[in-house]
Amino acid sequence: MAQAPPPRGQRITVWTRLRRSRPAMIGLALVVFFVALAALAPAFSAITGNSPYAYNPDALGPDTAPTGPLGGVSAQHWFGVEPRTGRDLFAIVSYGAQVSLLIGLASTAVSIMVGVAVGLIAGFYGGVADRLLSRLTDIIFGFPFLIFAIALSATVPASVPRPLLLILVIGFFGWPSIARVVRSETLSLRERGFVRAAAAQGIGSGRIIIREIIPNILATIIVFTTVSIPGKIGAEAALSFLGVGVNPPTPSWGRSISDAISWVQVDPMYLIFPGMALFLVTLGFNMFGDGLRDALDPSEAEASTTTSTEAAPAAAPVSTDPLSAGGQA
Repeated sequence: MAQAPPPRGQRITVWTRLRRSRPAMIGLALVVFFVALAALAPAFSAITGNSPYAYNPDALGPDTAPTGPLGGVSAQHWFGVEPRTGRDLFAIVSYGAQVSLLIGLASTAVSIMVGVAVGLIAGFYGGVADRLLSRLTDIIFGFPFLIFAIALSATVPASVPRPLLLILVIGFFGWPSIARVVRSETLSLRERGFVRAAAAQGIGSGRIIIREIIPNILATIIVFTTVSIPGKIGAEAALSFLGVGVNPPTPSWGRSISDAISWVQVDPMYLIFPGMALFLVTLGFNMFGDGLRDALDPSEAEASTTTSTEAAPAAAPVSTDPLSAGGQA
């Protein structure tokens, strides 16, 4: 039979442990900040009157470098302007957050869906399916992702939306890790008593997977999803850095960092702002993912419950027998 959902007190305890983790809360705040930055990018553009696609040569000097201190930082241009074009750097960073988060989240969703499906099939059915899918996983693990992505970008027609292409490519090469984790846990769960009991009652394999297996690996999937997002964002930035990411003039942190390298001596702000944005968003997801993993860890939950029980005042004499105290012999 399926495990009953945890009582309300236990769910509150998970959130309480997460909230008590300062790194997790800092990570969550960073994630929320960048999601808000991406969502409000059009509003900021309307407020400042700056578009990430509008060239502004008046903000540049004769050498096409930004005029004014700190790369042209002013009340109108909060992060300064881009060399050679005069485009507003804050608009580029805020709209670049949309591209990075869209590709990072969507490609992670693709990886999770494929990886969970492969892992469940391989782990639950075993036999030929397990051997074939395990060999496929090994092949994808050993495939040179970067070379394939560069070659694909040169052969795919320009009419194909580049964000969609990146989502599919990054997502396709990102599923083997979660597939191995899900397969391992499914192999363990299918031998458990409640799964065997469900099979003995004549319940179909599909219902067993949905009602018995998935609820017991859901926490693992959630944590793995969270810690996978920064890697996907970094992959998009790396491809854009190499010139095979989203097509210009679409804002991209990776391409801005690549272009800023040749200007770092003249305008270091051009490198600092996109670089810090990429660093902080990946740091935020990593910190939140680590905290979420600790909060959902069963051993942490048991330790927290044990500590609370020991700290509570005893209303009656406590027996020293571990069995009578609810422990294990």
